[in-house]
Amino acid sequence: MRVVNHYTREAFAELVGISPKFLYEIETGRKGFSASTLYKIASTLGVSCDYIMTGSAKGNRIDQGIMELFDESQLKRIENILQLIHDIAADDT
Repeated sequence: MRVVNHYTREAFAELVGISPKFLYEIETGRKGFSASTLYKIASTLGVSCDYIMTGSAKGNRIDQGIMELFDESQLKRIENILQLIHDIAADDT
């Protein structure tokens, strides 16, 4: 999520209030972290703590709220549009 949101390790660590080295150790699974640090990471990324721990969007209240705005056919069309965007971006690289 840090990379998806275009944060460098240094910039993100500063926002969370930890060192870049400690963030690297968290990201690589070499160090654990406190609930307080988990909350800061999740808040900075705009996701739930569950999402950080499990990688599942099911716990992400933001995603759930967006999903409730559309009916099944609209979601399918949105999915198709996103796939086209993905394909175009992949072709450009």
